[in-house]
Amino acid sequence: MDILKYFDITHKKHLVLNPMSQVKLDGLFSLFKLKPGSKVLDIACGKGEPLIRLAELYNISGIGVDISPYFIKDCEKKKNERVPGSDIKLLEMDGAKYAPKINELFDLTMCIGASFVYNGFIETIKALKKMTKPNGLIIIGEPYWLKEPDDEYLKMSEFKKEVFNSHFKNIDVGEKEGLNCIYTLVSNHDDWDYYETLQWWSVNDYITTNPDDPDNSELLSKTKKAKIEYLLYGRNTIGWAIYVFKR
Repeated sequence: MDILKYFDITHKKHLVLNPMSQVKLDGLFSLFKLKPGSKVLDIACGKGEPLIRLAELYNISGIGVDISPYFIKDCEKKKNERVPGSDIKLLEMDGAKYAPKINELFDLTMCIGASFVYNGFIETIKALKKMTKPNGLIIIGEPYWLKEPDDEYLKMSEFKKEVFNSHFKNIDVGEKEGLNCIYTLVSNHDDWDYYETLQWWSVNDYITTNPDDPDNSELLSKTKKAKIEYLLYGRNTIGWAIYVFKR
C-alpha cells in the first residue's frame, strides 16, 4: 500500500497531523507576535494548518513543503478558503531537498513531527538553523521517551531506542547547537488519544465507503497493529512536545 495514501486515509479527519490540541496550538501561536510579512518556512507542512493559522493571525509570507500530493491538495484548498489573498507558496517535494534562495533566511522555521525528513532530531535542528535569521524562531515537534521502552514494544513497533531522546535531551541537543529553548508545549493523554483513535474512525469510514479497494486488507492490518501498540505500550511510553528555540 502506498504510504502517502495510507497517511491520507488515516488522517482524513485531522486538522493538525500530530498529537497536539488546536487550543494549545492557538495559545502557542499567539505568543509569536510576528510582524506582517514575516517569512515563515514549514518543512513537511502536512495539511498546512499551522501555516494557515499563522497567515490568519499575522498575515505572514510563508512557504509550505510536503512530499504528499494528497496533503498539498488539502493545503491549496485550505488556503483558497481561509486566506485567499495571502502570500503562501506550497511546494510538493521532499522537504530535505528544499533549498531557499541564495542568502534567503526566514523569521520562523518549522518542522513539526517530521524530523525523519532530515534523518533525525539533531540534523533537523542543523538544517533549520541554516535557514533561520539570527534571533529568529525554530519550531520542532518531536516525540520523547516518557520511560524506558519495553523490549516487546521496540520489537512490535520496529523502533530503535536511540530514535528518540528524553524530554530533557531534546532541549539539551538544541542548546548544544547554540540555540536557546525558550518554550515547550507538551501533549497529554487526551491529545494523544484524540490523535491516535481518530485514525481508527477515519479508517472505518474509508472502508465503509470504499469496500472494494484492494488495499483494505493491508489498511486494516496496519490499523490493528497500530492500535495494539498504542494501547499496550505507546500511550504510557512516548511523549510529544513542540520545542521553541531562538537562534
